[in-house]
Amino acid sequence: MTTLAQPASLDSALPRTYRVTARREDTEDTVTFELAAVEHPMPAFAAGQFAMLTAFGIGEVPISLSGLGDDGTGRADRLQHTLRAVGAVTRALHAAPPGAPIGVRGPFGTGWDLASAAGRDIVIVAGGIGLAPLRPVVLGALADRSRYGRIVLLVGARTPAELLYPDELDQWRRDGVEVAVTVDRPGPDAHGADWTGEVGLVTALLKPARLAPDTSVAFVCGPDIMMRVTADALVSQGLPAERVRVSLERNMRCGVAWCGHCQLGPLLVCRDGPVVGYDVAAALMRVREL
Repeated sequence: MTTLAQPASLDSALPRTYRVTARREDTEDTVTFELAAVEHPMPAFAAGQFAMLTAFGIGEVPISLSGLGDDGTGRADRLQHTLRAVGAVTRALHAAPPGAPIGVRGPFGTGWDLASAAGRDIVIVAGGIGLAPLRPVVLGALADRSRYGRIVLLVGARTPAELLYPDELDQWRRDGVEVAVTVDRPGPDAHGADWTGEVGLVTALLKPARLAPDTSVAFVCGPDIMMRVTADALVSQGLPAERVRVSLERNMRCGVAWCGHCQLGPLLVCRDGPVVGYDVAAALMRVREL
């Protein structure tokens, strides 16, 4: 039986001002920026949670954290977000230069709960921009490496030029992460080099990874269809559905479980998600137009 989380506090409904301190263009339409609190930082975020980011005068959107910062007092003095410009608000945020103010509300939702995977192998499967919310899982596992077994990272992208964090992927390989990457369509990468790696669906990387379902916990993020097919494949290999965690994407409006805009069956995704076990998500993800 799923225990629903409690609504966020009123304090989390009030935006606080952060400023862009660094900005990196990852792909043609994707940027990673770091935010620093101007005065009062938000409470600390957990990996997998999201913030409502405000482009002042335009609107706000939910964006998961791609990097965490803590000033040692349990406050989020610095945050990292990776976002793709797909609408008016994300285009405005994408264009924000260093020094620009951005409103932040949060933290919202459930986290990946990496600590509960202690003593097990970690399997991370990311599709496209879905690698961004999973980046803190990789960093967290590497920061406390002795607590976990294998760290397997399987990544899918539409094209080599749209692959996120290529330099970090190389560094993670050097740090002992088992990284495999595939693309839907070959072509030049971000540096203009021809692609010589795998081509196909990310699920094709599961079998060569030789996963141990009895000792693994999986974290999956990407488009809905990619998550469903990947989670089904992991379960078919023997991984219990409750040890397959997915991050549900819905259009959150209030972030504090008041408006009901993100309802998905019995869940309010801003409160009971975005991260849920596949034992909960499987039936919901199979209902068309839910």
